[in-house]
Order: sequence, then structure tokens, then C-alpha cells
Amino acid sequence: VQLQASGGGLVQAGGSLRLSCAASGRTLSNYYVGWFRQAPGKERVFVATITSGGSTNYADSVKGRFTISRDNAKNTVYLQMNSLKPEDTAVYYCATRRGSLFEYDFWGQGTQVTVSS
Repeated sequence: VQLQASGGGLVQAGGSLRLSCAASGRTLSNYYVGWFRQAPGKERVFVATITSGGSTNYADSVKGRFTISRDNAKNTVYLQMNSLKPEDTAVYYCATRRGSLFEYDFWGQGTQVTVSS
């Protein structure tokens, strides 16, 4: 199983980015897919998740600004990030797990998002 996270970059505050998490060896629609982020010197934290049934959940810090979605035909999960803030600066990772009672077992390599003020 391989997860390829991409789409990061440098953007000004208030701007938007769309991250992608493309999978090989695993059909994402059968799994929970989560996005996490890790800022410099901080622990990795949860950002958003989409279940196999399509339900979504978000960290309070990104609610109303970020949207997680899935394209089954492309076996890809997206994280649309709008109204970006400098505090969103981090390396963003995607990961998958079998369900809510399981740990995330496969992780992508991360993509850097930098938001300038």
C-alpha cells in the first residue's frame, strides 16, 4: 500500500490550496482516510477524516474552512483548504485505517503547506 500526498505549497493568508492523497494497493472508499498535520516543534494532530460511508469530521480549528472529499474513480481523497491562516502552516499527512476501532496503519510521506502573513 502506498499513499501519495501532494498539493502543498506557499500561499498568502486568506488563500486556498487543495491537497490530494492518491492510493495504490488499497481502495480508499473501503477505508477511513484521515488528514493530519505537524507544525514545527509540535506533535502531529488530527485535521479531518472521511469514513468509508462518506461521513466527515473536522478539527474545530478548521471547521468551515477545510473540506475533505473523495473521488472513488481516481482512488483519491482531497483536502480543500480555504481561508488559510499562518497557523495552518505544517506538513500535512494522509493516512488510512479500517474503521473507527483501528489505528491508522498506512501513512503518506507528507506535503508542506506554508501560509505567509
